[in-house]
Amino acid sequence: MVNKQKILIVDDDENIAELISLYLTKECFDTMIVHDGEEALKAFDQYHPSLILLDLMLPGIDGYQVCREIRSRSQTPIIMLSAKGEVFDKVLGLELGADDYIMKPFDSKEMVARVRAVLRRYQPVRQEAPVEDRGKCVEYPGIVINLTNYSVLLDGKNVDMPPKELELLYFLASSPNQVFTREQLLDQIWGYEYIGDTRTVDVHIKRLREKIKDHPSWSLATVWGIGYKFEVK
Repeated sequence: MVNKQKILIVDDDENIAELISLYLTKECFDTMIVHDGEEALKAFDQYHPSLILLDLMLPGIDGYQVCREIRSRSQTPIIMLSAKGEVFDKVLGLELGADDYIMKPFDSKEMVARVRAVLRRYQPVRQEAPVEDRGKCVEYPGIVINLTNYSVLLDGKNVDMPPKELELLYFLASSPNQVFTREQLLDQIWGYEYIGDTRTVDVHIKRLREKIKDHPSWSLATVWGIGYKFEVK
């Protein structure tokens, strides 16, 4: 029997948390509910969730701090939930390492679809990827970006990164020296719901540059006033 994927739901609104749990349970997920940040950190260590649905406005330790703490020691996917729509909320959440962002109120089908999508993208590195799976892979001196098993090898060592970072890097590296605007990258990687929030791209490029330094043969280059490209020299 296949083990159910475990979703940790962190929300101080008991009604919303129970509703989310109901929807996910119907879709054959295992769920656990906690109502504040301190409980969330304890539950993370004990429950070992496959994904975390994390509300921003929590009593005590808020969602931002919970995200920061979990991301400092794990790449477990995090989807942030919030009733607030300001752009800075999205950007800060993404800077801290969240994989997606859902606004309240949300449609139950959309929420389940987002959970499935993030889980689908997040796969631990497989040591023995089938030969036929190696098609979605780009390689340059010192770096191998594999979209099939969501892995990045830098000088032979695995680099941990959330799915969106890897997808952005792969997309740019798949079209070397081609310049993409922030709007094009938003459309390709994040889809329509992020259109207009171009700082999302800047945040992810910044995080990629922190993990992957420029190489003599290639670099993540900024084209001022336009966007970005994967420059091959």
